[in-house]
Amino acid sequence: METPGNLFCVAAPSGAGKSSLVKALLELDSRLAVSVSHTTRAPRGQEQDGREYWFIDEVTFRSMAQRGEFFEWAEVHGRLYGTSRPAIQDRLARGEDVVLEIDWQGACQIKQLFPHAVLIFILPPSWEELRQRLQRRGEDPPDVIAKRMANARIEVAQARDFDFVIINALFETALFDLKTVVHSQRLRYAAQMRNRSQVFAALDLI
Repeated sequence: METPGNLFCVAAPSGAGKSSLVKALLELDSRLAVSVSHTTRAPRGQEQDGREYWFIDEVTFRSMAQRGEFFEWAEVHGRLYGTSRPAIQDRLARGEDVVLEIDWQGACQIKQLFPHAVLIFILPPSWEELRQRLQRRGEDPPDVIAKRMANARIEVAQARDFDFVIINALFETALFDLKTVVHSQRLRYAAQMRNRSQVFAALDLI
């Protein structure tokens, strides 16, 4: 599916800093729009419905999935997450650049539908640092943290299938790297041809 807009999928294990990085990127880049996913998990901390996620129950989620309203959906840490089909299609068709915070399973599904989607994986600098970040969040009991660490082993192993890998050891450096990936994608030949088709046509490149 070719569209004038660029699609960026950012994945990471819990605690790697994905949400903070994407939030900071959106504040710096007015050309980026975030697609809010649906989830069956409960809100954390100051999260608000429609801002971080659309929080819905499992029955509603599975009904939406059966109706084909998700581009992709997956079960992560015992909860369901899905990416809205209309929200993505409409924005990309209008030429907007869209960023998704997504798990690795969903990112791979998206890549099959959008071959030009850019998959970005955020890595922690070490397993110990990841554990400490999860503990500092103060949101999960020890058994949940242990489960997240076990799942992280599986998730991190998928990084080899992504287009870019960013190591979030220092937040400012990781944010710079993320901005660089987005800007570089916009300058790729195929992306420029999709977005600036009139220029390419005038120069007899189409």
